[in-house]
Amino acid sequence: MPDRTLLLLGAIFLAAAVAGFVMPDWAMFLTTVAVAKALVVLGLMILWRTGLVSFGQALYFGAGGYAAGLAGLWLGLSDAVLLVVLGGAVAAIVAWVVGLLLARYREIFFAMLSLAFSMILYGLLVNTEALGSTDGVNLVPPTFFGYAPLGPAQVQAVYLLTIVAGLITACLVHIYLQSTIGQLAAPIRDNEIRVEYLGVSTRAVIHLKVVIAGALAGVGGVLTALAVGHIDPEMAYWTTSGGFVFVTILAGTGSVIAPFLGSLLFEVVRSFAMVHTPETWQLILGSALLLTILFFPGGLWSLFERKRAGA
Repeated sequence: MPDRTLLLLGAIFLAAAVAGFVMPDWAMFLTTVAVAKALVVLGLMILWRTGLVSFGQALYFGAGGYAAGLAGLWLGLSDAVLLVVLGGAVAAIVAWVVGLLLARYREIFFAMLSLAFSMILYGLLVNTEALGSTDGVNLVPPTFFGYAPLGPAQVQAVYLLTIVAGLITACLVHIYLQSTIGQLAAPIRDNEIRVEYLGVSTRAVIHLKVVIAGALAGVGGVLTALAVGHIDPEMAYWTTSGGFVFVTILAGTGSVIAPFLGSLLFEVVRSFAMVHTPETWQLILGSALLLTILFFPGGLWSLFERKRAGA
């Protein structure tokens, strides 16, 4: 059966872009945050397929967001596209440095070390007044190639930028996963020694995956910061990383489309639960995750895979 993932991605994101001209501001904001965070989940999916779970993606998420915020505050940069590139690059550099150590470890050690690095950044941000301490800092209003929208126009502009970034990123990740190095994920997960016998450095492959996942999280952090207009240490906190892992489990890793659907569902359920049941919204999310694990251990995307297999 031919792979139509790229065509399906194009159709979904085109529909989302068109919908941006008729959606209310609250819906655009919700979708923007969902797509931005889905980029972080895309990186987790790459690691997950290799048998690695990271509880520290908030490190790169926060690094990207703070890079964009501080570039505007200290350097006067306001172009949203440049900020996205800058945030992704800073996060990738951080991931490259951290990955030199993480690539040596597996299983729970990989997960806990990634969490430790994230909490180091959180502690640094909380205790540094120049970085806004616990209050964080507001972002400079973004511009788009010289265009400086305000109010609803700004919400729409950030939304459209996020949709375009999501489409480009998802296509690139899909192409990467179909490449030789991308398809080494399952062999490395199942038997690293055999892969090493083939002349492939599993440590180098995992290091690359950590860097890619970090860059994706950084881009997601910038887009989230642009949507919210504010950055604070919570971006690097362990609960933020836990939320990304939650969505990864909820969505599944069968397709690059899954993180976007899972992230959107997560944000919608959480938002409505917080509005209508503010005292028990965590219970609702926890129940949703429990039911997913019990009945769909492969994530919600496994529903589509089962349907395709039965067709």
